Formats: sequence, structure tokens, C-alpha cells
Amino acid sequence: MIYTLTFNPALDYVMFMDQDPLSGQTNRSRAEAIYYGGKGINVSMVLKALGLDSTALGFIAGFTGKAIEDGLHAKGIRTDFIKLPAGNSRINIKLKSQSETEINAQGPDIPDTSIAALFDKLKMLNDGDTLILAGSIPSSLEDNTYELIIKSLKDKKVRLVIDASGDLLLNVLPYRPFLIKPNLDELEEIFKIKIQTDDEIVKYASQLRSRGAFNVLVSLAGRGAILLTQNDQIIKIDACKGHVKNSVGAGDSMVAGFLYGYFTYGNFEDALKMGTAAGCASAFSENLASRALIETLYKDLKQA
Repeated sequence: MIYTLTFNPALDYVMFMDQDPLSGQTNRSRAEAIYYGGKGINVSMVLKALGLDSTALGFIAGFTGKAIEDGLHAKGIRTDFIKLPAGNSRINIKLKSQSETEINAQGPDIPDTSIAALFDKLKMLNDGDTLILAGSIPSSLEDNTYELIIKSLKDKKVRLVIDASGDLLLNVLPYRPFLIKPNLDELEEIFKIKIQTDDEIVKYASQLRSRGAFNVLVSLAGRGAILLTQNDQIIKIDACKGHVKNSVGAGDSMVAGFLYGYFTYGNFEDALKMGTAAGCASAFSENLASRALIETLYKDLKQA
């Protein structure tokens, strides 16, 4: 079973505008849409689009939390959320015009009793399961929450996938995650250096492998991706060709596509191709990727 964990789910309220908003004035949209957001939830949704089931874990609160849960159930996604005693799950505002502007809310506080309930739920994971930890830690939680989660699973052979940045990522490397997915900006932030070439990407990604990660997937946006595998392979792939409509969820889609490709085809080459196709498909869509577009892009992709 695959589990995704989203600490701070959201309703994404997307407003499409003909021009960039003007400060201090009334601005009007030409269309609106509501999506269910949060990095782990995005992974679950793309996995579902590809025909792979998962269970979405996390915390919800209030009427917005119920809307998130009901919406995911309507899409056939299994959830096992913890309901917080106070507050409401956040609503994020996404303005899309000539440029993209986001206003992301903080979300509700997560008390100790709810964290304890999460650790109780994690006891249900079994050997061979996959747990995806994605995104930042809310300010109401301890900075080492990821580490505490992983330590709680130390006696089980759970496949760990980490999509985080900075110290949040570095601190979990000794626990040997199966996959980490820094993007180029995050790789530069970690090593405090401007990276210019693919050889430099490989050099610094190799350092993350030497610190404990089995597989390191570096996403490069319009330049494609580079994967360093547990078998000491270096696999490069170009990005898909298409018109970018959306930057939200592309990295999460890459994680979902990679896992689907790995579980389906059993090799890293096809995993990287499927991950890249899924990431591009979401970037080329108004929301997250459809299976049809992912499969079309997958067929056209070639290794660099």
C-alpha cells in the first residue's frame, strides 16, 4: 500500500484573470475553479489518475476540511485524515493571468494529541509499504517531525519517499530514504552554490546519495531531470515539449509518475520517463495531469 502524508491540506481557489491584478483596485476574474491541494494529496490524485491506489493521511479541520475529504472521496481516493479540534483547513488563493500569484494561508494549529493520533495511524503500515512525506512542516510542529515519523517506523521495511528542502531533507538522509526529489534551486540552496552544468548537478546529487539516499531525482523544470540510482546509474532525460499553463503540483506529479513507473515497469529508466511525463502533463494542464496526457508524453520521451 502507498500512503501519502499532507500536514496542511488546502482548498485551492483559482481565479483566472485577463490581466495581472492591480493593487488598490477592484479586480474581476473571468472564471474560477476549486481544487484540492497539498503536496501529498497531489501525489495521491495523480497516482489515482494512473490507476494506482493510495491512502491520503494528514490533518483536516472545520467545514473546509470536510470539503477536502468529501471531494477526495468523490474522486475515489481513500483517506484516513485526523480531524483537528479547532480551526479550519486553509484556503489558498491562486491568481492566474499573464503571471501567477499565490496567497497561501497558514492553516490550523496541530495539537500534541493530534500528532499522537498520527503516530497511532502509522502503526498500521507494514513491510513493503511506501510512505511519501512531502512539503514543509507547519509552524505548530517541531522541526524534527519527519525524523520522529521515520524513527517510529524503524522496525518496519517501509519504502520512504521524501520531497522536502533544506535541513528538513538533510536530516532524514541517515535513515536511508528510497527516493528524494530536490529541484535545482533546492540543490543550490543545500550546498550554497550556483550550479552551472549537468556534471555539477551529478556531483552534488552524489553527495546526497553518499549521505544516505538510495535514489536522488533532481528536477530541472524546462531542462528535464537527472536521476542518480542505487545501482550507480546516471540517467538524464529532456523535458517534454508543450505550453506551460500551471506550475502548481508539477513536482508532486513527478513523484507520483516515478513511483507508478517503478512499480509498473520495474526499472529506473521507465520510472524517470513516467515521472517526467507526469510532471510535464500537470505543467501543461490547468490542474493536475490526466492519464491520457501522461501516456501521450511518455511515448514521446527519450533519454538525453
